Amino acid sequence: MGGMLALPAGQGPHQVGCADVMVGHTRQGLFLRLFYPCLPRAGATEPLWIPRSEYCGGLADVTLGRRWCSALFSIAIGSCKVPVSWKGPFKPCSRGYPLIIFSHGLGALRTLYSSVCTELASWGFVVAALEHRDHSAATTYFCTAEAGTEEWIPFQRVPQGQKEFYFRNKQVHQRAQECVRALRLFQGIAGGRSVPNILHQDWDLSVLKDSLDLTKVAVMGHSFGGVTAVLALVKEPSFRCAVALDAWMFPLENVLYPEVPKPVLFINTEKFQTPESVAKMKRLSSRNSQTRIVTVLGTVHEDQSDFAFITGKLYSRIFGSRGTLDPHKALAITSRAALAFLQRHLKLEEEFGQWDELLEGVGDSVVPDVPFCRSKL
Repeated sequence: MGGMLALPAGQGPHQVGCADVMVGHTRQGLFLRLFYPCLPRAGATEPLWIPRSEYCGGLADVTLGRRWCSALFSIAIGSCKVPVSWKGPFKPCSRGYPLIIFSHGLGALRTLYSSVCTELASWGFVVAALEHRDHSAATTYFCTAEAGTEEWIPFQRVPQGQKEFYFRNKQVHQRAQECVRALRLFQGIAGGRSVPNILHQDWDLSVLKDSLDLTKVAVMGHSFGGVTAVLALVKEPSFRCAVALDAWMFPLENVLYPEVPKPVLFINTEKFQTPESVAKMKRLSSRNSQTRIVTVLGTVHEDQSDFAFITGKLYSRIFGSRGTLDPHKALAITSRAALAFLQRHLKLEEEFGQWDELLEGVGDSVVPDVPFCRSKL
């Protein structure tokens, strides 16, 4: 694989396919990248990690405040591919795959969590990674009804003189609403509604119709997406549980904590969380005995995104110091904990059971068999 990025392939039994989906011709539509179990296909192509050059400009602006021009960014990572089959043939499943709606972090986009989305899809999930339109993505766009016309939605910093909480709180509500709309999209498809994918007619959403189990739906996200997942539980009873990777709890209003009805798995990195933020998570766990808070030692915030797999000095140029834990091990811990949690709360038949001890670690004990992971309950 070219460039400075080597993303891992999924470790589960299924090959993984991937397609972009855009529905609707307004901001109120949806844009997502779908990761799904697929059939093997000779000569499958792999999709670009950064799908278009516009995103390089957006990422350069977000991560580097233009300190480093986007041309260099695109030379360094523009040719990187994701090790999945682009628009590969969907593998039907009569009993239905469980569904995960995934929400990205601040300044990210739908592709920057390909490693964890691919891993989950390889174990038999359909994962819909949203690209949010609340001005929190590095940049994004929608296609107006006029042929070929795109309207771009740039990343926006907190406007001067505005309180950050109010700005972010409005965004988190929009994001959670988009998660609910994504679920509605799949419910519609499963109910036989014909939904055109306006990006490429050659990947037809109707192939999903009889292969989703929409009684088994979870919501997941990283950072701003982690708190988005928690809020989505409040807004939508069909979400059975949430997995929050290093959730940024700040934008959620206090009055909503008692309203979170379902279990959350918080998987935190060692360096990002503040005592205030963890206290907020503990308020949720005191209300819901199934909520778990786990900290993965030796990791930093970016380690839960694909950026963990950027090789060489590029990573430190952008983010500073990286975690001491090997990113492949960190990903394995994150996905094992998530799979064990999802198996329990979506009542899945698959045997992810050997990982149950990840959820049972109590106190400051080192969790059995996973020396890098400490439960902080």
